[in-house]
Amino acid sequence: MNCRISATALAALFAFAAFHAAAQNPPAQPSTADPYANNAEAGKTQFPLAAPAGKDSGALLVAPPGAVNQGALDPAKWKYGPNFDPPANAKIWNPVMIKMMKGEKVTGGTVFSTDSPETYCAMANAGYDFIWTEMQHDSRDWGAVQRMWKSCPHAKAVPGVRVAYTDEREIQHAMDAGALVIVIPTVRSVEEGKAARDWTMFPPLGKRSQGGGQAFDPDMWGTVPGGYRNTINDNIVLIEMIETLDGALAAREIAAIPGVTAVFAASGDLGNFSGYRQGTPDYERLINIVHDAALATHKRLCGPFAWRDRPDFTCFQNQSETAAITRGVAAELGPLKDTQGKPEVGPYATKK
Repeated sequence: MNCRISATALAALFAFAAFHAAAQNPPAQPSTADPYANNAEAGKTQFPLAAPAGKDSGALLVAPPGAVNQGALDPAKWKYGPNFDPPANAKIWNPVMIKMMKGEKVTGGTVFSTDSPETYCAMANAGYDFIWTEMQHDSRDWGAVQRMWKSCPHAKAVPGVRVAYTDEREIQHAMDAGALVIVIPTVRSVEEGKAARDWTMFPPLGKRSQGGGQAFDPDMWGTVPGGYRNTINDNIVLIEMIETLDGALAAREIAAIPGVTAVFAASGDLGNFSGYRQGTPDYERLINIVHDAALATHKRLCGPFAWRDRPDFTCFQNQSETAAITRGVAAELGPLKDTQGKPEVGPYATKK
């Protein structure tokens, strides 16, 4: 018997084996994030409540089955969902808010003009409760503020800021950068007071959008108990400044706005806008109007540090970093302060 296999038969045998192996082990498909790569109907399972392709869903007037909010869309009647509710019995983690709630005296050190992280951190660890970063009357940008706050996020004093106005851009920049104290200047009306609250707070109390920012970073507030998004409304300290005659007239209604923590009787600008100096009856009347507004609404009352012994004032703005340096050196040197040598010639010689 001839046991030899022809070349043609052998080639056919190898071809069959290769085909069988390929059928058992198909080549790996290239990886892809496209849900439609191997399933043309993926959208039906990925987005089961999506509007049908090319068809008006009618969602403006009719809610899908199982929705809490039925009928036509009405923002005024919307029942807010529980997705961002704080955990039950969530504890306050902002130390300034804790002192505010207890009625204890709170101090803010002003960082007015520096954009140096080293200077900021020195102020933040000097003993104040919060840092009043000045953005109303200084020209630094938000990038500089973010770098300062990020350089020592858990210093003794929490980051705070006086923004320029009740402005969405300004306030949301401050909040996204990680502010835990927001100071709003020259609030003249209830409408302005509410706008400040709206851009400070997330829904449902406010209108702040969730755009991220370093406030969410783990080394800022991203790991706080209960989560930053869910708990920041209860932790942010919102101080609204009464500085004008219109503001004084509306002070009680401004203080009563939900979400406002304190009102600030502005010592300088109440004089600026009234034309009277501290100690005169007309000036003191305006300060007392702000005082009465805070008491009537059970909100905290703020002012300059010089008023720390004035009745019912419990939160204060201290002087700037340059003034703090001067005071600190004076306290350190005592009688040796300003005892420099006095040459008879040269630039340091006494001018005649």
